[in-house]
Amino acid sequence: MNNSTPTGVYANGNDNKKFKGDRPPCSPSRVLHLRKIPSDVTEAEVISLGLPFGKVTNLLMLKGKSQAFLEMASEEAAVTMVNYYTPVTPHLRSQPVFIQYSNHRELKTDNLPNQARAQAALQAVSAVQSGSLALPGAPTNEGTILPGQSPVLRIIIENLFYPVTLEVLHQIFSKFGTVLKIITFTKNNQFQALLQYADPVNAHYAKMALDGQNIYNACCTLRIDFSKLTSLNVKYNNDKSRDFTRLDLPTGDGQPSLEPPMAAAFGAPGIISSPYAGAAGFAPAIGFHQATGLSVPAVPGALGPLTITSSAVTGRMAIPGAGGIPGNSVLLVTNLNPDLITPHGLFILFGVYGDVHRVKIMFNKKENALVQMADASQAQLAMNHLSGQRLYGKVLRATLSKHQAVQLPREGQEDQGLTKDFSNSPLHRFKKPGSKNFQNIFPPSATLHLSNIPPSVTVDDLKNLFTEAGCSVKAFKFFQKDRKMALIQLGSVEEAIQALIELHNHDLGENHHLRVSFSKSTI
Repeated sequence: MNNSTPTGVYANGNDNKKFKGDRPPCSPSRVLHLRKIPSDVTEAEVISLGLPFGKVTNLLMLKGKSQAFLEMASEEAAVTMVNYYTPVTPHLRSQPVFIQYSNHRELKTDNLPNQARAQAALQAVSAVQSGSLALPGAPTNEGTILPGQSPVLRIIIENLFYPVTLEVLHQIFSKFGTVLKIITFTKNNQFQALLQYADPVNAHYAKMALDGQNIYNACCTLRIDFSKLTSLNVKYNNDKSRDFTRLDLPTGDGQPSLEPPMAAAFGAPGIISSPYAGAAGFAPAIGFHQATGLSVPAVPGALGPLTITSSAVTGRMAIPGAGGIPGNSVLLVTNLNPDLITPHGLFILFGVYGDVHRVKIMFNKKENALVQMADASQAQLAMNHLSGQRLYGKVLRATLSKHQAVQLPREGQEDQGLTKDFSNSPLHRFKKPGSKNFQNIFPPSATLHLSNIPPSVTVDDLKNLFTEAGCSVKAFKFFQKDRKMALIQLGSVEEAIQALIELHNHDLGENHHLRVSFSKSTI
């Protein structure tokens, strides 16, 4: 099934390839190719798929072929979008839609017929966007966010006919970026939550897309504002509050999950005996047969309720994976570079987000690997932060595996050293409960934090070390108070990821091994 398009439409490239079920994606492009689009779908509905991830700059509908091309303002936005929709197939009009990178680098549609509707839809959406929030096209490092914008959202849930759990909120809001912390509470007889993202830009997108939406049909309406707080302080990890970056927090005094007035608000217990039954005649808007993720409106408030997966309703945390098991600590990592990846490299990289016990690179398909973390929350953290990052020229993807554990090869079984057990490694960062490392977990960034530097090592020594590893060093500075630590800024996030793999635990002499982490700061 090819998607030939009118000649002269595109700047370059063509997508006339036979599609296999799950062929490796083309290299990332800000133009996305959508297949199996329902014939009655509108331009606005197609645009709505891209909206949460950034500005949509062009659209070409090929209705006769049930295909479309969507151009995002930036490649980063397109990567985030593909990455999100890979484990969670999006649906339009209850039909699954398939998204991949196009070979085209941009869409040229000026001289095409029938483009008026697409352009009108794009203008309408951008008017709504700029009317409500002047959003940057994509998250950038220059802080082009509205000045002083908080990464914390205050969420009030009205018409609460169903219990909404912390897990449900995490699943809905994770669509728009990494959720660091959530606190839920009851105030003025209303169920409320404070939710902190890694970046204010994520808070923008989430507020824009979700404010006024219903979680279930005709009930549980989200009212979202920016909080005056810029950071949340979570003391306990339980069903009321959670810090997803601190897996070591105690659970507190195990309060019951619903305070008595809240339970009363849900009516007699019999009404919600089953999450599927629907409370007081409100059928939940949950596609049980399909993990639809959220249907995000093209124009806020225009589409129906948010559909979330059934497992979240029953209170189990499940980010829909490719047949993955919720609560599983084993990740399936795909689209690796088979020539350069090693079990040790995956151990070091995934070890930034948790303690890696075992790694297996597939004997017959070396671009795939299994990574077993110490527990499910570490697996979730690693998946959130690493899926979609570029490593050795390819966009890595991570989902929950259907395997519960990584098996070691039997005695005498040929394995080429592809399966490794790291459970007793001295390099685990999170072995000690309450370790400072729990507070220093950040998304991959071009700036690395270096520590354990011996006094005799100079700026030039460290710069040369990174240059010899193939990195371009953009900036470097020692910490003023503590010369054992420094920040180094490299040419790209991909360079930094590769440098971390290569140089974490590098022997600097004098019995000092270099420690490398991602930094939240820039120089």
